Amino acid sequence: MRDLTQLETALEQELNPDNPVQAATFLLHVGEEVMENWLLARQKNPTDTLREGFRILALHRQGAKGDPSFNACRETARELVYHYNLIRLDPEHNETARRLSMMQLLARHLVFFIGGKLQEAGLGEFCCASRPSRLKSN
Repeated sequence: MRDLTQLETALEQELNPDNPVQAATFLLHVGEEVMENWLLARQKNPTDTLREGFRILALHRQGAKGDPSFNACRETARELVYHYNLIRLDPEHNETARRLSMMQLLARHLVFFIGGKLQEAGLGEFCCASRPSRLKSN
């Protein structure tokens, strides 16, 4: 499993437009790895179960237990799944490139939010502008 810095770097790489399903799968897995980082930081063993057919949703549910502010990223995880489904259903659709770009933004948002949340426990109660928190010096 990659740490948050490695995931952020991975998201900066250009996606392969010739294989949109592979690119979408990569982005969905980045989302899962971000959730795993959150759970491991809280001394929880990340689940391998599925929720509504997706592990990222089960990981989010597990991560939100005991921390209601973590629900701020629930819709981001669900949107990642939504765009993944659209790409899987019709990889040749004329909106596929835009959908992959949206998935990349959503995955990046999860990395920033969870990275910020690991530094600032209350993050997500009012907003999820986590990048400034990540950049604070200790």
